[in-house]
Amino acid sequence: MDGGVSANRYFIWGDDESPYGPVPLPTLVDWITDERIVPETWVFSRTANQWLKAGEVAELKEYFGVTVFEADTPAPMQAGLKPGMLRRIKILAELKDAQLAQLAEYLETQPVKQWTVLFNQGDASDAMFFVMSGELRARTMVGGKETILATFAAGDFFGDMALFDHGPRSADVLANVDSMLLKLSSASLEKLTREMPALATPFLQATARTLSARIRADNKRLTRIAQQFSASGDER
Repeated sequence: MDGGVSANRYFIWGDDESPYGPVPLPTLVDWITDERIVPETWVFSRTANQWLKAGEVAELKEYFGVTVFEADTPAPMQAGLKPGMLRRIKILAELKDAQLAQLAEYLETQPVKQWTVLFNQGDASDAMFFVMSGELRARTMVGGKETILATFAAGDFFGDMALFDHGPRSADVLANVDSMLLKLSSASLEKLTREMPALATPFLQATARTLSARIRADNKRLTRIAQQFSASGDER
């Protein structure tokens, strides 16, 4: 029987919140090539006896090629993004490979180092962002005290209202860890709508569905708060 890494077996934590395996190393490498496993995927190594992100597993690092943090400045448009990479973003998951390849031409990659503020509350807004890797948080500061409004992980997006109303940012957003974002500016969306309306339509529909779901969730939360407040008032 083989020893060392070659005999190691791995388990993968799937999108359905279930572990899969055991899986040998060659299979993992194939899945990385197919982009079924990304640096943020959780992998359990029997040899290490712990769960790690795939990009942190020593024997897998070389298969991811360049690291997610290559530069401090945004890359130009047409960033060479593969459809499988864009499909990590939840609202883009239903688009076809050809559509994703076209959409990539309108996006910019933007690395954000840990603790860096991407934008501040009140800033002018002209872009939305997709989280490819890492984690960021939206916050407000009142009297020097931070209130966290939301956390954005790989697959999430934020800042989408900027594409529709160009209003000031409603919160600060900063990186909890080194993160890689994709940026879609208002100018790029206008260009996309003008040049490829057949692609812009399903993208905007997916964005609208997510916005509607967020509004409904907020309404339910406010209703529960109002009911709790009313109940506490009746008890007095």
